[in-house]
Amino acid sequence: MDPDIKIGIIQLTSNDNIQDNCNQLDYYFNQCSKEGANFILSPEVSNFISTDNEIKKKYIKNEKEDLIIKKVKKSCSKFKVWSLIGSVVLKIKKCDKEKFVNRSILVNPNGRIVARYDKIHMFDVVINSKETYRESKKFKPGRDAVMAKTPFANIGLTICYDIRFPYLFSKLKKSGADIICIPSAFTIKTGKDHWETLVKARAIENNIFIIAPAQCGQNTSTRKTWGHSLIIDPNGKILCDLGNYAGYRVLRLKND
Repeated sequence: MDPDIKIGIIQLTSNDNIQDNCNQLDYYFNQCSKEGANFILSPEVSNFISTDNEIKKKYIKNEKEDLIIKKVKKSCSKFKVWSLIGSVVLKIKKCDKEKFVNRSILVNPNGRIVARYDKIHMFDVVINSKETYRESKKFKPGRDAVMAKTPFANIGLTICYDIRFPYLFSKLKKSGADIICIPSAFTIKTGKDHWETLVKARAIENNIFIIAPAQCGQNTSTRKTWGHSLIIDPNGKILCDLGNYAGYRVLRLKND
């Protein structure tokens, strides 16, 4: 891994207004670029968060039409940086029109998509009597682990709930990953109880850097996310914690 790589990690409070989310991401992306970041990452569902399925059907686009993907591709080309759009919610082929896909997109400095990863493990969980998630009802899971080779590092791709399945991280490490990314949108309850512990565990057991950009705050009237975007070194040391508010941080990876 290139020791000179500077990471720009972005924490968002995305909502159901795609233009607003695009503007928010664009602002922090520009700030990261100004501070010399070479690799800029955003959280899971950067483009859209909503619990209303009718709104999802109305506003979510396919990959070619998605506003955030278009913007990040242009920004990568403009600033000559790499970026991982942690994930975007996308429509898929017409025969699956009632389902979406949760997809990470890796973009190179020429503005080209060089890797895609579709979330494998669906978040089907009952948090309490008022908070239940059934991602498998509306999302089509991915099937394949993805590791992307870049000039500065081999990047393993995962998304949020994947963190609870150590085999995937072990597979990526064995494939040669130097960094594994976990863009996320953890709930308040699971974030408070498990987030930091799980991220540290995946880093330590695989002796690898973890970059975990996260959603935070009040995303919708009924959805809150934990935040605390993390960068963890292979020894489990926290190099960055973005707390509870939208923002960004640029730092050089180092392993003490």
